[in-house]
Order: sequence, then structure tokens, then C-alpha cells
Amino acid sequence: MNTTATPFRNPPDEAIRAFLADATRIAVVGLSPNASRPSHGVSRYMQRAGYRIVPVRPLVTEVLGEPAYADLANVPGDIDLVDVFRRAEEVDAVVDAAIARGARGIWIQLGIVNEPAALRARAAGLFVVMDACLMVEHARLFAR
Repeated sequence: MNTTATPFRNPPDEAIRAFLADATRIAVVGLSPNASRPSHGVSRYMQRAGYRIVPVRPLVTEVLGEPAYADLANVPGDIDLVDVFRRAEEVDAVVDAAIARGARGIWIQLGIVNEPAALRARAAGLFVVMDACLMVEHARLFAR
């Protein structure tokens, strides 16, 4: 019996492009109202690219003109992608919430690595990208 787990690998560019082309609504966990924070800049870019951004951050009522929710469980409607701007040790809870919520995919931002959580999300049927910037990858994959 092979006891070595297969390491997590991001999907190929073609699969990421296809997923993002089909997605419309992105819940951003940890979206800061501070315009100088990476979560704000990435979300503003994605909003300008035509995606509906859903801020998920406690104690905030609105970010980027959209109503904010304290957690994924309270977000109404379908969620295509959960974009995670939280520390690696907090990703497990976000993955669990995304699975419970029925999200189609989870994107764990650049510099954030939690391989067990990523593998668990993938095993649950979610499309998963980890340790990559959504804005950078979108710009690269959809460059004109």
C-alpha cells in the first residue's frame, strides 16, 4: 500500500480559464475596506472585470459598494468561487464553510498554503487553486 499522499497541484491554465469564464459571483473572505490592502485591490480588479463581489468580513457592513456578510453561511444565493485572504491556519474553517455552503470553487491567495485543506476541498468536489493571486492569474489568462 502506498502511504505517500499525492501533493497538491493547481489545475492547468486551461481549466482555470474555463472555471473563471463560467464564474460570476465571488465571495471574498477577509475583504478589507482599506483600499491599500491586497484583498481590496484584487477584489476591485475582479469587480471591474465583471464579477459580482460578495465581501465576507465581520464588523463591516459594505465594501466596494456591496453589502458585507459576517461569514459564508450568511451569504444569500449561489457562490461560484470563495477567494481566501486569511492566514494558512484559518483556511481549514473557510474550506469547511465553503463545502457546507455548496460553493463551486475555492481560491487560496498567493502566499497562503494549507495543503490538507486544499486536498480536502478538492476531494469534496470543489475547484481549487492555492498560493496564486486571482488578479494576476485572471489578467494573465484573459489578456487580450
